[in-house]
Amino acid sequence: MAEAPLPAIRSLPSWLLGRAAARGRALVAEALAVEGVKMWHHVVLSAVRDLAPVAQADLGRAVRLDPKDLVGVLNDLQSAGLVLREPDPADRRKNAVSLTDEGARLLERCERAARHANEELLAPLSADERVRFMGLLIRISGTEG
Repeated sequence: MAEAPLPAIRSLPSWLLGRAAARGRALVAEALAVEGVKMWHHVVLSAVRDLAPVAQADLGRAVRLDPKDLVGVLNDLQSAGLVLREPDPADRRKNAVSLTDEGARLLERCERAARHANEELLAPLSADERVRFMGLLIRISGTEG
């Protein structure tokens, strides 16, 4: 059965952004899967690298992941030898998370894979269009600053 045209919906910027975001997520997820990594694992590895050593609660707030979900992701990453959870030197009641050497190597491969996926996503745009597009996305996403 052919998809209905839905011109009113398909003309909305929010619908188009959602479709572009879904395509981008799919491309990145596929690229990360080659490394055996899921999206949230990649996000958490990247945040740990940028913030380490980081208290587990602070990490969850930084990536906006529910604490229960973060525990599952960290359990996966720790089981794979990619992160360490040790008592936080600033507050021994908390866990501080840091990358292992293997975690850092995997993160490099994941970042390369994600960049290639994003290149594919933006392939229809010229270099100048990409710069303008990224600037516009930052402005409307509320992540400026």
